[in-house]
Amino acid sequence: IRHGFAEANELKLHYAASGPEDGHLLLFLHGFPEFWYAWRHQLADLGDAYHCIAPDLPGYNLSSKPPEVARYRTKRLIDVVVAFAAQFSRKRKFTLIAHDWGGALAWAFAIKRPALIDRLVIINAVHPGAFQREMANNPAQGAASQYIHEFRAEGSEARYAANDYALVWRSLSKTAEAGHLTATDRAAFVKAWSEPGALTGMFNWYRAMRMDPPKAGAIAPAADIYGDDAVMVRVPTLVIWGMQDTSLLPGCVEGFERWVPQVDVRRVPDGSHWIVYEKPKLISDTIRDWLRGA
Repeated sequence: IRHGFAEANELKLHYAASGPEDGHLLLFLHGFPEFWYAWRHQLADLGDAYHCIAPDLPGYNLSSKPPEVARYRTKRLIDVVVAFAAQFSRKRKFTLIAHDWGGALAWAFAIKRPALIDRLVIINAVHPGAFQREMANNPAQGAASQYIHEFRAEGSEARYAANDYALVWRSLSKTAEAGHLTATDRAAFVKAWSEPGALTGMFNWYRAMRMDPPKAGAIAPAADIYGDDAVMVRVPTLVIWGMQDTSLLPGCVEGFERWVPQVDVRRVPDGSHWIVYEKPKLISDTIRDWLRGA
């Protein structure tokens, strides 16, 4: 795995890479509270045949961390990914692979810039149409999303940095207790979170999001933010979903065909939201097999 920096729309993005530079590009987008390191197994596994690039997204680790919330609006982030990918894709289409917040961005990218990608791989990240449906119709999903208000709150950075980032690590703690993350991994995460401005940048993704989960006890808004035509994904799409996800409940993976006609959904009954750490070989092998057969 090699490392570098690239300029993209006035931001400097750090990235990790593997594989032949003239190979088909696989661009990996991580989620919260991660950084490029989330994809270390896939970089190692898939670099034999593909040019794999995993950036630290804006606000994270060694990449630029603009303080303005507006810089984390989806449209701005799509433009950053377009500019970043252009430096590696050699004017060819590439495959976009993403998890969690990276997956939310990847869904939007596929909706708005489908001509740039040939395939899309999503891991536990809900399509915007499905998410608004679940938020409007499933009180359990609203309850599961209350943490978003914590991240958006003023002063959240200080609270989440306390006690060696205990509250940030909390989301990964069960995965660590199950043996899928080591003390070395935790140290790598804490180092990334400790970068100046990182927590503000990370939380700004939540502060910039368009959809506002109803607060506890409130009535959910009607599902009228998006029309179907506005969120159609017209590229072949693989969805890998850990069904034990407690942040994005099982309903979030239902009915993708409404917005993604060429979707292949693979449900993993014993996988959680953090399936990329729990079953890295399954993730790599599933991606490789699907790419070969697509």
